[in-house]
Amino acid sequence: MKQEARTATGAPATLWDRTRQLASREILETALRLFTEQGYDETTIAQIAREAGVSQRTLFRYFGTKEDLLGGDQNRFGQVLTDTIGELPADVGVWEALRAGVAAVLALHDSREQALERFRLLHTTASLRAGWLEKRLRFQEDLLPLVEARMGAAAGGTDPRARAVIATAFACLDAASMAWVDNGGEGDIMDLYDECLAAVRG
Repeated sequence: MKQEARTATGAPATLWDRTRQLASREILETALRLFTEQGYDETTIAQIAREAGVSQRTLFRYFGTKEDLLGGDQNRFGQVLTDTIGELPADVGVWEALRAGVAAVLALHDSREQALERFRLLHTTASLRAGWLEKRLRFQEDLLPLVEARMGAAAGGTDPRARAVIATAFACLDAASMAWVDNGGEGDIMDLYDECLAAVRG
């Protein structure tokens, strides 16, 4: 009994976090399987909850929207992107900083296979694509002051060069992920990103 008490009181947060992570992973895997088998728009929240063995209320405690069931909390992706770039030393160039941010976001995927299915669904489902474009514009605005600072932009106005650089980085990520999906996940998506960026930059 004493050992059980120590276990219960010694690290409750760790046990709770582990339980949440396992439940979250199970729900995500179930959702991704159903999305892949029958389509994103055709799959309902009720079906995902039933297949994962949880209530819809429980499901929504882990994931706020149906989109989150595809790729996790996309707001977290935006936060990781800005945090990664913001924490880099000031002498890191803007292109290198954006590349580091992209790599950090891609590293959030649980596995190569899940990343491939998520990108495939994203690029072939109109509703998901529209949602991603909307979030992407917001992410770009969040990055703007960070990129302007690295480019030495003057205070008091928006530098169009910074907007162009950010838009280019996102376009290269799109092109790289599309090519990666078309190739069946062969190769490294960051190598494809570098190829796309090199082509744009000449």
